[in-house]
Amino acid sequence: MMRRLLTLAVTGALLAGGFSATPALAQQKRGDQESARKEMRAGNLLTLREIERMVVPQIENRGSIEYLTPEFIEAARAYRLKFIDNARGQVIWVDVDGRTGRILRISK
Repeated sequence: MMRRLLTLAVTGALLAGGFSATPALAQQKRGDQESARKEMRAGNLLTLREIERMVVPQIENRGSIEYLTPEFIEAARAYRLKFIDNARGQVIWVDVDGRTGRILRISK
């Protein structure tokens, strides 16, 4: 009985901690998106659509790879594109320079 109460208490604490972090992460992503928009308007960055047109076909042509989602990394002025290799069940991250569209790194 005591062990079950302890398990419930720990589970509740973990869930509560996870929920309190979610708004902070969402706010950070909104800030990154707004920063990307400002940089694009100023002509300092390519648009996400331009980046996707340049990079996605290069990666998807390597096999059974499918594009999933983008992310903007403000500090690096780069986009991180997330792909999945369906044949291997492996996630692939492609970092792309937001100013030039050049692939900086591919990591699995």
